[in-house]
Amino acid sequence: MTVNPALRFVFWVTWFFLVPALLAGLAVWLLSPNDAAAAVGPFRLLQSIVADQPVPAAIVLFTLFEMLVWSQRHSLPLAAQVGVGGRRDIPIAVRKRFEQAQGLLEEAARLERRHHKALQSTVSAEQRSRLEASLTALRESMEAETFDRKRFEESLSNAERAVDSTLSRWRKGEIREYGESILIAVVVALLLRAFVVEAFKIPSRSMVPTLAVGDHIFVNKFAYGPMIPFTKSRLFNRLPPGRGEVIVFQFPEQPDQDFIKRVIGLPGDRIEAIDGRPRINGWLAPRCRVGEFAYLEGEGELARHHGELFVEYLGERAYPVFVDRTMMSRGERAACRLDADCAPGQGCAEGVCGELQGPFIVKEGETFMMGDNRMNSHDSRSWFDGRGGGVPFANIRGSALWVWMSFTSGGSVAWDRIGISVMGMPKLPTEFQDNLGARLAECIRNHPGLAAATPPTL
Repeated sequence: MTVNPALRFVFWVTWFFLVPALLAGLAVWLLSPNDAAAAVGPFRLLQSIVADQPVPAAIVLFTLFEMLVWSQRHSLPLAAQVGVGGRRDIPIAVRKRFEQAQGLLEEAARLERRHHKALQSTVSAEQRSRLEASLTALRESMEAETFDRKRFEESLSNAERAVDSTLSRWRKGEIREYGESILIAVVVALLLRAFVVEAFKIPSRSMVPTLAVGDHIFVNKFAYGPMIPFTKSRLFNRLPPGRGEVIVFQFPEQPDQDFIKRVIGLPGDRIEAIDGRPRINGWLAPRCRVGEFAYLEGEGELARHHGELFVEYLGERAYPVFVDRTMMSRGERAACRLDADCAPGQGCAEGVCGELQGPFIVKEGETFMMGDNRMNSHDSRSWFDGRGGGVPFANIRGSALWVWMSFTSGGSVAWDRIGISVMGMPKLPTEFQDNLGARLAECIRNHPGLAAATPPTL
C-alpha cells in the first residue's frame, strides 16, 4: 500500500509548519502586554521577554510546539493515510516502534562510520558480528512484503540489546537531543536578530501617519552591510542611507534607546526647517497637499491633534508628513517672498512666514533625521539641548521593512495594519481613508521627477 505524495505533503506542511507557527504566533500575542512595564502576574518575566524580543521568542516557541506536535504525530488526523516508512500497512499501535527501529538503524550506521577505528580496537569481532546480524534481521523484518508484527518486535528487541551493549558509549540520550534542538533554535534566533532581521515596537507618534503607536515592525539589519560582531564596523558597507529612507538607530544621547525616523540630510548638508518642512542647501523640499488630518493622543477631544497631511518628495521617495497645527501658535501669518520679509525666528515657505529651525550642518559620517509628524517629533532638530545633531553611521541598526503585528490602544489586534510596508503606500485610519485615500495615492503617483526632488550639494 503506497502513500499518496500529495497527501503526505499536506500532512507534513499542516502539522509541522502551519500549526506550530499559528500556536507560536498566538502565544506571542497572548504574552505581549500593551506596555512591557505593565506585565503582571506569575508570567511577568516571560511577558517582558516576549514583549522585548518577540521574534526570537516566536522561533523558540515554534520549536517547542513543533516538538510537542511531533511527539503526537502517530495519532494526528491523516496519520493513518500517510503511514510510516513509506508503508500504510503498519498498525497504528506499532508505528512509533517502527520509527524507533528506523532511527536505530540510522543511528547504528552513523556511529559505525564515525567510530570505525574505535570499534575495531575496543569491541570484539564476535560482538560486531552479533550486532550486524541483529541489524540485518531487523531490516529484513521491516522490509518484508507482508508485515509480521511478532517477528518485527523480536528483531527490534534483539537489535536494541546489541546496539546498547556495543555502541552505548557513543549514543545520545533523548533529553540531550531535545536540549540540542532547543539550543540550536535559540542560537539561530539570536543570529537572525543580530545580523539579519529584528523586531521593534513603535512607542510614540513621531512617525504619524506612516507608523502608529502599537505597530511592531521588522527591521532589515543587512540593508547597509552586516555588522562585524563586537565592533561598530560593517562588511560590504553600503552607507550612507538614501534620503527619505526610514531607519532604526541608537539614540545618540542615550545609545541604549532605539529611535525610528526618516533620513533627511546627508554629510555636508545645510538643513533648515520651516514649520517642519526641510530646506536642504537652500532648496525647499516639494510637497503635495492631501487634506485635513487628525489623530488622538490620549482620551477626549482635547487630545485630538488637528493639522494638514502632505506628501513630501525627496529623491526617489514620496512619503506622507503631518503638520500639526495643534502644536503650533500660528496666529496671523504674514505673506512673504523671502525670509527677510518675516519676523526674527521665521522663514518663508509657500509665500507664508513660519517657524524657522536651524541652520544645522550635518557632520561627516552622520545623517540628519526627522519624524513624519513634523511638529511632534523629538529628532535631529532638537537633540543636544536644542543645538541639533545627526546620527553617526555606527548607530544605525537597519532599514524599516513592514508591520508584522499591530495593536490598538485598547489592546486588540489592528488587523488592517498587518503587512503594511513602511516604505510603501501608507495606510490611513478608516475615518480618513474614504476622503483622503484617493488624493494621497494621486500625490504619491504624481512624483515631480528625480531632478526636481533632489536637493543640490553645497
